[in-house]
Amino acid sequence: MTWCHTGYSIAETRAFLSVCAYSWQQGKRYSFAIIDPQDETLLGSVGLSCVNQSHRFANLGYWVRTSRTGEGVASAATLRAARCGLSELGLNRLELVVPVNNQPSQRVAERVGARREGILRKRLLLQGKSHDALLYSLVAEDLASAKRLSRCRAAHTSVSEAR
Repeated sequence: MTWCHTGYSIAETRAFLSVCAYSWQQGKRYSFAIIDPQDETLLGSVGLSCVNQSHRFANLGYWVRTSRTGEGVASAATLRAARCGLSELGLNRLELVVPVNNQPSQRVAERVGARREGILRKRLLLQGKSHDALLYSLVAEDLASAKRLSRCRAAHTSVSEAR
């Protein structure tokens, strides 16, 4: 994550939440906290960013705290955010841009039914270095194949608006 660094402060968190609230009101970004419904622990975040209303698409991104990876949290939350974007917000397409060496994020994209479209050369700047990325896309028709996943994981994850 480009924003994640040692010493990430409360002030940075507050600034991020302020930007989230403003961006939500402007229809430019929709950020959600992923909360464990059992103990209300923050598990991660999922969101729709770079919303392009003219062409009705957005980026879809996610992260899950290291201690909770491998449990299906990212897949369940990503699926819920995708449904929000494609159904409630009326977007036609969601794009997931994943570093080529990030196998877990690629698996999340594939589990929710996203289609791999290709490699974007030097698309991401991570820790000051350019990286190639895989482009995945989701359209409403892709979500039909992900229905079973949503039923299995829905009880395990709560997604809350971060506004």
